[in-house]
Amino acid sequence: MYKRNQAELAIAHLVEPDRGAPSSGLKTRMKRLLETDRGLGRNPRANDPGKTNFAFFRDATPGSGFEVWFSGYETFALALGLQLMQHNWPQRFAVSILRQVRPALEKEHDRILRIDRKTLLDPKEIKRTQLLGSPAFDTSRPSFLVIVSHHGLGAAQETEPYACSVQSDLSSAIRWVRDKTKGKGGGSSMFELTVLAHDLAQALARTTPQSRGRKS
Repeated sequence: MYKRNQAELAIAHLVEPDRGAPSSGLKTRMKRLLETDRGLGRNPRANDPGKTNFAFFRDATPGSGFEVWFSGYETFALALGLQLMQHNWPQRFAVSILRQVRPALEKEHDRILRIDRKTLLDPKEIKRTQLLGSPAFDTSRPSFLVIVSHHGLGAAQETEPYACSVQSDLSSAIRWVRDKTKGKGGGSSMFELTVLAHDLAQALARTTPQSRGRKS
């Protein structure tokens, strides 16, 4: 488990590599994601995973004055939430997506980190596995968070819920999008997970917990 300062420092190392500490703007964006998740609450008995799970917390968060700890996965989810916001989606949307996919995404995050980093990021292996005409990735075994913006065309498309899924390879991600859109069109986005998971795990390992009361 990691303290909040460690989560912020690790994410800042990836997002703002030229800075020694997270910028105020980055810390504000992270704070808003956390507050949105906390404010939505959760209902453990709900059938909807978006209501059952927090995006960035394990259980009900403690009140003011208590230390909040984050797992490696929860730090990863926070970094991914920032990526979603960079895609011009609002923080509530980002939180909603990460709540819905948490069971599958947490399992995939664990699977990714069990694979040797050298195997995943070896340039020769990446080149060997790259298929002609396919998108290029910085890993030989890309994994994805996939979001379908609209289920189809028509007046109801803006009111229908967004569909999202975690897929462990490009072929399954493409099949899932085709199944959800059923040839009717609509937008879809894919966020590669493998590189972020390993880079963030390395960045977290280099952080140290900060005593309460000290400013970063």
